[in-house]
Amino acid sequence: MHSPVPLARFCVVTPNFNMAGYLAETIESVLANLGPDDQYFVVDGGSTDGSIEVLKQYEGRISGWVSEPDRGYSDAVAKGFEMGPSQFQCWIACGDLLLPGALDLARSVFESTNADMIYGDDVYIDEQGMVLQITSGQIHNLAGMMLWGGWTPLQDACFWKTDLYTQIGGINPNVRYAADYDLFLRISLNGMCCYTPHVFSAFRRHDGQTSEKFRAAYKREKSAASKRAVESMPKGAVSRWSRIYCWLFPKFRARMRFINVKRVKPARLGQPVHECRAALSSNF
Repeated sequence: MHSPVPLARFCVVTPNFNMAGYLAETIESVLANLGPDDQYFVVDGGSTDGSIEVLKQYEGRISGWVSEPDRGYSDAVAKGFEMGPSQFQCWIACGDLLLPGALDLARSVFESTNADMIYGDDVYIDEQGMVLQITSGQIHNLAGMMLWGGWTPLQDACFWKTDLYTQIGGINPNVRYAADYDLFLRISLNGMCCYTPHVFSAFRRHDGQTSEKFRAAYKREKSAASKRAVESMPKGAVSRWSRIYCWLFPKFRARMRFINVKRVKPARLGQPVHECRAALSSNF
């Protein structure tokens, strides 16, 4: 009798700071996805709102947690990924959710594509967890659209290989607001990235979102990240990317205008997110 083939191991990290009201729901969404070898770490930035009490309730069910002052969510994510070995990684911010079946679906996409990173779609939910829309991550030249268009894939619907994450130096803990853009840009320039038309996760609208509160700082850090990427390229590569930009720019404008928001089937509008599962985007 053959032993079952072990599932590829994921390491999932949730950074948290004073988001106790959403923390248990996020943790439960990840726990429902974990296989026997997967790991899940919550890294708290020294919350004072009751988050620690929530985390203590989950001791024994999550792989580990820590609460201490940090430099922001990127520092927290970096700490989390250092806590345990894995083949694949992702992070889910507190307040956001992994839909049931998301990690197994991601495993199957990796097997069929051999990509270094996959990125998909998500559902946009309100504070009460009701579906507002489907957001599309559909781009087929990720590096070009990031480098010259300033576009960022949907962070909660991104999964990548740990080997490449380590090779490029991991998430930069010194980038406080646009660390997702900085990381995914470096991944896209160094590995094979593949869009997959699946909804993996739920992104929650709430007042505490870093990208909304610090929009100007986020934009500055994105510009700095793209500048670093260009400066690190050989001259020939810069010229090639410039030609690609001339071709991509009208597509970028059209994509941002027409593709970003997908139409939700009427039955899905206002549906509680806990009734949704990770699936093909066409099913939404």
